[in-house]
Amino acid sequence: MVIAVRHLGPNWYAAVMGTAAVATAGAALPGPRVPGLRTVCAAVWALSLLLLLALLAARALHWTHHRDQARAHLLDPAVAPFYGCLSMALLAVGGGALTVGRDWIGDDAALALDVVLFTAGTATGLAAAVAVPYLMAVRHRTMAAQATPVWLLPLVAPMVAAAVGPLLVPHLPPGQARATLLLGCVAMFGLSLLATLLMLPLVFARLITGGPLPLALTPSLFLVLGPLGQSTTAVGAFADAAPGALPAPYGEALGVLAVLYGVPVTGFALLWLGLAGAHVVRARRHGMGFAMTWWAFTFPVGTCVTGAAALARHTGLFVYDGLAVGLYGLLVAAWAVAAVHTARGLFSGALLAAPRPAPVAPRPVTVRTTSGAVR
Repeated sequence: MVIAVRHLGPNWYAAVMGTAAVATAGAALPGPRVPGLRTVCAAVWALSLLLLLALLAARALHWTHHRDQARAHLLDPAVAPFYGCLSMALLAVGGGALTVGRDWIGDDAALALDVVLFTAGTATGLAAAVAVPYLMAVRHRTMAAQATPVWLLPLVAPMVAAAVGPLLVPHLPPGQARATLLLGCVAMFGLSLLATLLMLPLVFARLITGGPLPLALTPSLFLVLGPLGQSTTAVGAFADAAPGALPAPYGEALGVLAVLYGVPVTGFALLWLGLAGAHVVRARRHGMGFAMTWWAFTFPVGTCVTGAAALARHTGLFVYDGLAVGLYGLLVAAWAVAAVHTARGLFSGALLAAPRPAPVAPRPVTVRTTSGAVR
């Protein structure tokens, strides 16, 4: 077991995030309830909790017995951003405890679990949002041509905290406690949003000027949906929690923000979904095989489901009901494919094997023509 986890990176937390997203997004779907859906969502949430516990134990073994590899991950600009996934996994499972997990473990246990995971997830998310960009600037040697959507991961973690934090607001005493938590979530929303707006132009510019991403990284284009869908979910959650936490003018303003912010951002998310989907189709035609990056098809799409559900609540428009249901179907299909391939790779050992060394490029050959020109 100790040897098996040597190459277990922080990117594996994406599987926990994607599984929890299936549960929470299914519970948030608007419209009439599908019989048995909530029970299935509770079971999927329980699976995400088990996966989280197993992965935390495996990563603890990794840090205890393979510190050299763990340090190498931190100093690798392609791996370090995935440390934001730890925070998002904790937050996703914690938020799911209150939304659907309480059906199985009870209200008190769900609240206690969410408090612990929200606290740990928020702390690690804020740390990652500072530490990873610092490492990228000081220790990593990166160029603009290397920019990928993976760079967004540590910056999105505080947005996930902002989106799930309002679930705890009604459980706090009225007054200062509720207002402090809610406005703290609004602050994390702003922190993550502005940081994402700084990083996203680098990603888009690299895509336009440098051409398509490598095949294995192409699914990471779906990561851009994360801050878009999660921020829409967050402003909807602010509006839901505001009436019992903030004075009337501010509560009403957050209700307006939920619509005026959420509608255009969801429009851009749909544009990006089409663009990313076209790149994935192209990559498949060029031989893209399964990699753990396929989990990028899950959690970001799940945030768009909860974002569309929030807009359905605050606008009353049936079009957002349909959008949420359609995106949820895409999420479930993507999760099923990623889960089957991941299980297969685990049983075969392929996903835990050491990465293959990059092929050595042949040395350039200088040829002199009869005219004396060098080419």
